[in-house]
Amino acid sequence: MELLEILVLVLSFIILLALGVPIAFSIGISALLTMLVSIAPEAAFTTLAQRMATGLDSFALLAIPFFILAGQLMNRGGIATRLIDLAKGLVGTLPGGLAYVNIVACMLFGAISGSAVAAASAIGGIMNPRMVKEGYSRPFSAAVNITSATTGMIIPPSNILIVYSLASGGVSIAALFVAGYVPGFLLGFVLMLVAGIISYKKKYPVGERTTLKEVFRKFLDAVPSLLLLIVVIGGIIAGVFTATEASAVAVLYTVILSMAVYRQVKVSDLPDILIHTVITTAIVMLLIGTSMGMSWVMSYANIPQAFSEALLSISDNKIVILIIINLILLFVGIFMDMTPAVLIFTPIFLPVVRELGVDPVHFGIIMVMNLCIGLCTPPVGSVLFVGCGVAGISISKVIRPLVPLFLAMVVALLLVTYVPELSLWLPRVFGL
Repeated sequence: MELLEILVLVLSFIILLALGVPIAFSIGISALLTMLVSIAPEAAFTTLAQRMATGLDSFALLAIPFFILAGQLMNRGGIATRLIDLAKGLVGTLPGGLAYVNIVACMLFGAISGSAVAAASAIGGIMNPRMVKEGYSRPFSAAVNITSATTGMIIPPSNILIVYSLASGGVSIAALFVAGYVPGFLLGFVLMLVAGIISYKKKYPVGERTTLKEVFRKFLDAVPSLLLLIVVIGGIIAGVFTATEASAVAVLYTVILSMAVYRQVKVSDLPDILIHTVITTAIVMLLIGTSMGMSWVMSYANIPQAFSEALLSISDNKIVILIIINLILLFVGIFMDMTPAVLIFTPIFLPVVRELGVDPVHFGIIMVMNLCIGLCTPPVGSVLFVGCGVAGISISKVIRPLVPLFLAMVVALLLVTYVPELSLWLPRVFGL
C-alpha cells in the first residue's frame, strides 16, 4: 500500500505541474488524490481541510505577513537608493566596481527586506541602467543582480527560515537567523570574487575614487536603514521580543522611516502597499497550507521513514548522504518554489541527517542555501524572471554569464555543507 501511495502522490504531482497547474493547487490536489485512493477516502476532503487549517494555526507564521509588509514599505521608501550609494562608496572604486556595488547593495537590501524578489527588483531597477551606461554588458549586469539577490534569503531576517522552523518542529528561529550571517556573507564574497575576475578580464571600468568624508556621509544617510537589522536581530537575541513580535516592530520602524524620515511614502500610497502585501501573503499562506496537508499525508503513509531507510541503505557516510541530499534539493529547486520545497522535504531529510549527527540549525541553512540556487534557474526561478524583466533581457541571453556565478554559489553551498562551524559558530557565541 505504501508503494501505491507514493506512486499516486508523485505521479499526480508531476502530471499536474506538467499541465501547468499552479504549484499550490498541484500540491493540494495530489495530496487529496492520495487520500482518496488509500488513506482516508471517506473523509479525505474534511481531513485535508483540517490539516491545512491546523498547519496555518501557528503564532510564528504571523511574522511572514509583517515582514512582507515591511519589505513593501522598504521597496517604496527610498532605502534601496541609499544602500546603493553606501555600497558605491565602499567598493565602487575596485575593478568592476559597479558589479561589487550591485552585490553589496543586494546583500544589504535583501537582508533588510528578507525578499530575494524585492532585492532583484529594487536594486536591479537602479543598478542595471547604471551598469549598462558605464559599459558593462546587459546580460552580465542581470546575472550579477539575479544571483546576489538570493543572499537576502539567508542573511536575516528571512521568511523562509521561519518556514523551516515550522517544518522542522520548532528549531529556534533566533538560532537560524544568527546562523545565516556567515553563510550569507560567504555567498556574497564568492559572487564578488567571480564578478571581479570577469570584470578584470572584460576590462570593465573602475569607478571614481570616493573620499573618506563622502563615504562617511553616505554611511550616515544609510544608518537609519541599517539600524533596522540591529533593532530586529538584536532584540531577538537579547530576548526583548520574539521573531513574530520583531516583525511587527520592523513594520512600525519602516513606516516611521519611509514616511517621516525619508518621506518617500505618502499616506495615499498605503492602500496600494497593503493590497500588494495581502496578495503576496495569500499566495505564501496557500502554499504553506497545501504543503502542510501534503506533509501530513506523507507522514501518515510513512513515506519519510521509507525514504530515510532507502537513503541510509545506500550509505551511512555523512559526506555521501549530504551530497545525495544536495543533488536532490538542487533538482527540486529547479521545479519547485522554496516554501513548498522546505515544507515537504524537511520532514523527509531532517530525520536522516539527525541520525548522522547533523545539527538541525546547520541543515536548515544548507537547505535554504541550496534552494536559493533554484531561484536563479528556469523554469520556476522567480528571481531569474524578475531579474531578466527588470533588465529588459531574455532568459536565453543571461544564461551564459550566469553559469560562472551559479558555480560560485555551488562552491559556497559545499563549503557551508561540509564546514558546520560556518553556520554554528555565531549561534554558539550568542548561546542559542
